[in-house]
Amino acid sequence: MLLDTASLYFRAYYGVPDSVRAPDGTPVNAVRGLLDFIARLVQDHGPDDLVACMDFDWRPQWRVELIPSYKAHRVAEEAETGPDAEEVPDTLSPQVPVIDEVLDALGIARVGAAGYEADDVIGTLTGRAAGPVDIVTGDRDLFQLVDDARRVRVLYPLKGVGTLGVFDGEALRAKYGVDGPGYATLALLRGDPSDGLPGVPGVGEKTAGKLLDAYGDLPGIMAAVDDPASKLTPAQRRRLDEARPYLAVAPTVVRVADDVRLPDFDPALPSEPRDPRALEALAARWGLGGSLDRLLATLAR
Repeated sequence: MLLDTASLYFRAYYGVPDSVRAPDGTPVNAVRGLLDFIARLVQDHGPDDLVACMDFDWRPQWRVELIPSYKAHRVAEEAETGPDAEEVPDTLSPQVPVIDEVLDALGIARVGAAGYEADDVIGTLTGRAAGPVDIVTGDRDLFQLVDDARRVRVLYPLKGVGTLGVFDGEALRAKYGVDGPGYATLALLRGDPSDGLPGVPGVGEKTAGKLLDAYGDLPGIMAAVDDPASKLTPAQRRRLDEARPYLAVAPTVVRVADDVRLPDFDPALPSEPRDPRALEALAARWGLGGSLDRLLATLAR
């Protein structure tokens, strides 16, 4: 089980009231919410291995160089928070180091790589996996990794993590008309305002799906643009032709990396804390209470 950790703690932050606080009054709703998420995931799905995949660089320069608008709208005012700082709620930022410390004390593998997003870590670990993989994320970009032959699926939180949409190949084809690799092409054609990807003007999700159904992949679509006999409408042909500079670089930006160099780590789900003394101190300092107790009990079982 691979966790898109930031995606989950953002959901926890917005799903758990900020009245959930440490003894000193500091909000810990993201910390406690994430612990509850992990407990529920372990309880419901029983993974042998679990990795909390981290964003060591949420806006990698190599992606920005190809598409300068990539996540540009998420960059806060430099004068306020420094260059290329991501806009996050003020009461969430201080909770992220606490999450790191708690996961480390528990012994839950926490893995990232300089210059890469959690998506890239997930893509790399998915490629290495010999057995089935469940990817837990609220980011549709990772639908591109769905692979029935390798038993890779995405668990997409619909309401907390108690209600998950399970996306395998069949579910993807039913909803989007594409398979996993096809989803990456659909996404770059459609664009994604949340990631600053412009897409092809006039090509929405349904049109992108129809183009892929008709022509197979991006090279097939562009071959159709160059073929006067193809059934593209004049508007589609013109828009795709005008979008060539974007379409030349977008696949590299949208597709998750699968060859990231990662540190050595033990993915095995622990049955007891790696550092009980540190965990006890963190629990007292941050008032982790029932959330931590539930996760420890679940791990022990």
